[in-house]
Amino acid sequence: MNYLEKIEELIKQQNGTILSADLDKYGIPRKYLQRLINEGRLERCDRGVYVAVDAIEDEMFAMQKKYSNLIYSHETALFMHDLSDRTPFEYSATVPSGYKVVSNIADRFKIYYVKKELHELGAILVKSSFGNQIRVYNIERTICDIIKSRSRVDIQILNEALRRYIKIKSSDYSLLMDYAKKLNIETVLKNYLEVIL
Repeated sequence: MNYLEKIEELIKQQNGTILSADLDKYGIPRKYLQRLINEGRLERCDRGVYVAVDAIEDEMFAMQKKYSNLIYSHETALFMHDLSDRTPFEYSATVPSGYKVVSNIADRFKIYYVKKELHELGAILVKSSFGNQIRVYNIERTICDIIKSRSRVDIQILNEALRRYIKIKSSDYSLLMDYAKKLNIETVLKNYLEVIL
């Protein structure tokens, strides 16, 4: 196997980003990564995260690759699903209860915790703005999350998201109510929907 070719292939597949963990996965010695850095073709932008000099770092993709338990949620998911026009100041992500969030993440993310059995509920793959696959909660789960965490979410963002949600033709109200029941917010959700409708 030509290690440099494999690294370049991975960088291309991941739209300019490579992690040291990617090298470990394919058994590529780290000296090849260092060679690309020395040649000025790669830059280190975070611990274990490298970006091609002609690319822009896809931070959402890189962080999720490093910390696979992160699922983008709340304000970040609202923005990605076009339920909010406000670009989040920080990424919102949900992790399972008991997951230790390292300070590197805690400083840059708004972290939400959920029971382990509910962590994967509604998780889907979408493309980041750089074209990489990232995990985010679907629209129905996102609506439930912002209602459940309403004390930590701007009320204007919540109301706007609900208004936009009810206008979406593909909205799945039975799935929304199923999630609401599992997250113990069924009554609260019904109250919000009655006001909006």
